[in-house]
Amino acid sequence: MTWKRELAPLTIVLAVFGVVYFLPVGQARFDGAVMESLHLAKWYAREHVILCLVPAFFIAGAIGVFLSQAAVMRYLGARANRVMAYGVASVSGTVLAVCSCTVLPLFAGIYSRGAGLGPATAFLYSGPAINVLAIILTARVLGLQLGIARAIGAVAFAVVIGLLMNWIFRREEQQRNGGDLVMPESDGGRPLWQTAVHFALMAGILVFANWGRSDAEAGLWHAIWVAKWPITAALSAAFGVVLVLWFGLRWWHLTVIAAPAATLALALPTHPAWAFAAGVAALSVFLARTPGETEHWLEQTWDFAKKILPLLFWGVLAAGFFLGTPAMDGRPAGEGVVPNAWVASLVGGNSLWANFFASFVGAFMYFATLTEVPILQGLLASGMGKGPALALLLAGPALSLPNMLVINSILGPKKTITFVSLVIVMATVTGMVFGALTS
Repeated sequence: MTWKRELAPLTIVLAVFGVVYFLPVGQARFDGAVMESLHLAKWYAREHVILCLVPAFFIAGAIGVFLSQAAVMRYLGARANRVMAYGVASVSGTVLAVCSCTVLPLFAGIYSRGAGLGPATAFLYSGPAINVLAIILTARVLGLQLGIARAIGAVAFAVVIGLLMNWIFRREEQQRNGGDLVMPESDGGRPLWQTAVHFALMAGILVFANWGRSDAEAGLWHAIWVAKWPITAALSAAFGVVLVLWFGLRWWHLTVIAAPAATLALALPTHPAWAFAAGVAALSVFLARTPGETEHWLEQTWDFAKKILPLLFWGVLAAGFFLGTPAMDGRPAGEGVVPNAWVASLVGGNSLWANFFASFVGAFMYFATLTEVPILQGLLASGMGKGPALALLLAGPALSLPNMLVINSILGPKKTITFVSLVIVMATVTGMVFGALTS
C-alpha cells in the first residue's frame, strides 16, 4: 500500500470522526440551531419552491433555448454604439443567469476577441449580479424593496463601472490592438413577437401566482390578491394555447395537462400549490415527449434545477443553523449558533463600517447561485440592517476570491484591483443611501 496516496482520504476520515466525536449534541444552542435549520428548509419548500422557483426555472430554461446569447453579445464590440453596448451589457445577466465563476470564460472570450474594456467589464459585473432567478427570489423572500433596489442597483452598477473602467484606462484602450467582436448571427426561426408573448405569459404566471396579500382590506393590490388564482389560471390557459400554436404541442396534450390541475384546484382549493405542481408535472411529460426545441427547453430547465436546488438546499440549512430563522408560519424568530448580538454589532444599523464590512466580506466570499438569499434572510433576522444587506447583494454575487484570481490573469493586477475596488466602494455608498431612505 502506498501510504502517501492514502494520506488525503485518511485525513478526511479523521476530520469527520473528530467532528462527530465532539459534536455538541444535547447543548441547547446547538440543538435549537439544528431545529431552526429544519424549520427554515420546510418553510422554503412550502413557500418558495413550487410557485416561485419552478416557474423561474422554466423561464431560465427558455432563456437558454429561445434567446441567442450570440445575438446579445455581438453588440459588445469596441466600436459598437455606446448606448447599445452598455445597454446590452448591463442587462445581460437576465439572459445568461450565470454565477461569478461561470461568467469568466464568456468574459475572457469577448474581451480577447475585441470587446471594449467598458462593455466587457459591465458584462462581467452584470452576468452574475442580475441573475433573473436571484432577483425574483430576493423580492419574494427578502421583500419587494430589496428586490427592486437590487435590480436597479445592479443595472446601474454595470453601466457606471463599465464607463469608469473605460475612462480610467482610456489611454491603454486606445493603444490596445483589438477589433470589433464578431459573433455568429442568431437563428432566424420564430418571429420576435411570438417569443415576447411566450416570455410575457410565463412572467405573468410567476408574478400572479406569488402575489402577496397586503395589510389593507381594499384597494387594487388587495383586489388582485383576491383574483390572483383566476388570473393565473387564465394566463396558464393562454400559455397552453401558445404552446400548441407555436411550439408543437397537440390540443389533446393541453387537455391532459389541464385535467389534473383543474381537478385538484376544485378538490383542494386551500392548497393551490398542489394543482400548480400537477399542471407543471403534466406539462413536463409532454415537453419531454415532443422532440426539438421544446424537449431542449425542458432539458435546460432541468439542468438549472439540478445544479441550483442542491446548493440552495444546503444554503438554506446552513443559514438556519448558523443564523436562525425569521418569524414565519405563526412562530417567532429563532436564533442559530451565531448569537444575534454578534451579527448586529458588525452589520447592524446603517453605519459606514457596517456597509463597508458587508461589501468587503461579500466580495471575497463565493455565493453559489441563489444561496445569498437564505443567508441574507438569516442575517436580517439576526439584526442586519437593510443598507448592509443591499451592499452585500450588490457586491457578493458578482465577485468572489476565485473570480478575482481569474480576472487578474485576463486584465492584470491594476485593472483587477480597480474593478474590485469600484464594486466595493459603490456597494458601500449605495447601501448607506438605501439604509437612510428605508430607515
